[in-house]
Amino acid sequence: MPTTKTLREGSTKKRAAILSAARELFLADGFDRTSVDAVAARAEVSKRTVYDYFGDKQTLLQAVVDGVGQSLITTIRRILDDTLTDPSELTETADLEDVLVTFSMRIATDMLGSAEYATLQRLVRTQAGQLPDGGENSMADAPDEALAERFAALAEAGLLDAPDARLAADQFIALTFNVALNRFGSANAAEDPRVRPLIVEGVRTFLRAYQAK
Repeated sequence: MPTTKTLREGSTKKRAAILSAARELFLADGFDRTSVDAVAARAEVSKRTVYDYFGDKQTLLQAVVDGVGQSLITTIRRILDDTLTDPSELTETADLEDVLVTFSMRIATDMLGSAEYATLQRLVRTQAGQLPDGGENSMADAPDEALAERFAALAEAGLLDAPDARLAADQFIALTFNVALNRFGSANAAEDPRVRPLIVEGVRTFLRAYQAK
């Protein structure tokens, strides 16, 4: 069980080195075969420092997964800022469709096609038994909550009829990325030309349900 003792915040540089070392070793050797001694040696810190900062190996694994997840959330918010920032510029249905397709394609390439996403998926898949809830909540509610914020703004601007913006975000994701993931096992539009047509049709289906009348 994870320790309940108070952990040190410590040096940001040392913390980053420990997380980087742990990530590399968990991916290469797996959780069970990775020792705290090996993590400490690769990070060039003492074993005591690893324990002081993270408590135990399971907590360290969770911190690695959380760190990758936060990096992906940052990517999602950057894409949202690039594509869905100003509802006032969208005057026609075609404009909204284009913006949602552009957003979706950026997510499919910059996020779902990234090394960080592949790392998260591999860690959760191979080390699920060591993570709370089997790692299912490693990304928490992202990108759902971030997307819901923008859908609420689009609804306020009269472009969407979405009284429950979070539900709209969940259904948008289900109609776009999840269709590609379920059908192809990947939503990496940069590598698979079959992804874009699914995303376009998913956006159109979403708008048929949620476009403001």
